[in-house]
Amino acid sequence: MPQLRKDPIIGRWVIISTERAKRPHDLVIKKISEQCAEKECLFCQGHEAETPDEIYAVRKSKTSANTSDWDVRVLPNINPLMQNSGDLGRRGMGIYDLMNAIGAHELIVETPKHIANIADLDIAQINQVFKVYVQRMQELEKDERIKYVLISKNYGIVAGASPIKHSRTQLIALPVNPKRVKEELAGARRYYEFRERCIFCDMIGHEIEKQARIVDRIDGFIAFAPYASRFPFEVWVLPEEHSADFFNLKNTEGLAKIMKSVMRKLSVSLQDPPYNYIIHTAPFRRMTSPGYWKTIDYDYHWHIEIMPRLTKVAGFELGSGFYINPTPPEIAAEFLNHPQGEKQ
Repeated sequence: MPQLRKDPIIGRWVIISTERAKRPHDLVIKKISEQCAEKECLFCQGHEAETPDEIYAVRKSKTSANTSDWDVRVLPNINPLMQNSGDLGRRGMGIYDLMNAIGAHELIVETPKHIANIADLDIAQINQVFKVYVQRMQELEKDERIKYVLISKNYGIVAGASPIKHSRTQLIALPVNPKRVKEELAGARRYYEFRERCIFCDMIGHEIEKQARIVDRIDGFIAFAPYASRFPFEVWVLPEEHSADFFNLKNTEGLAKIMKSVMRKLSVSLQDPPYNYIIHTAPFRRMTSPGYWKTIDYDYHWHIEIMPRLTKVAGFELGSGFYINPTPPEIAAEFLNHPQGEKQ
């Protein structure tokens, strides 16, 4: 019988459609042609003169900006959603609100080599990538116009990536907090007001106790398939020690190890699926006015949401806000840990 499962953070219902249940291999999608030869890739080392001037780079030696010999490179997006110059100009237009799209839109090129999937980078390189994520957040936090930095990765055309098969991440700094994050913040605060505990920490404790949905645990980090997973093989990665702000992360190597493990499991088990991952962190906090939300350091917990793109959202989902997931997260976690043990 299908199950309705309620997300404990934001209260969203998910349909775990057991009667539509599919074996993991049934979910492997047909690849859309993705063409980009290494010699044509602007993100590969040696093509620095063909890209916009870099914003930041990790270099192996004291080489000049916009030259070769780098590990990770940050570029301005050539079609930015946000502009970094000007005033917010927040204003009303009748009943509507309007402001200028002030912020930043950056592209983090994760390797000088022509490698498409972060799963195929070594741990040391992934560690460098996460260090750059932290550095860019810390730098952008200095701009008082910016309230939030959203870091996301698109892998595969189905997931919104371009045909250029080179591992990279989008960073968008916003003058407002995203609605999806605000829903999590509000849900986490309600839980904390009632129980005086972090809901994410309680989820971690429950998953460790039950062991039914854990995908991995490495060096202070845990990965599990959420109880109310929206998508087949959705995985969340969290620090086991409570932390609201990703940009305060010190143990980037531990995060690199577990992300390498999880992304390889997904790649091998699901035959290199398209996916998105998103880092949800607390917004920047500068206000000191009366009534300011003072418990956010205690009630929110940063995490990475990894979402393989194996199914399509249709009219019911768009109209109702429900998601339909044909693969229970318990089965997904078991398969990722034991891909050869799938029952025929």
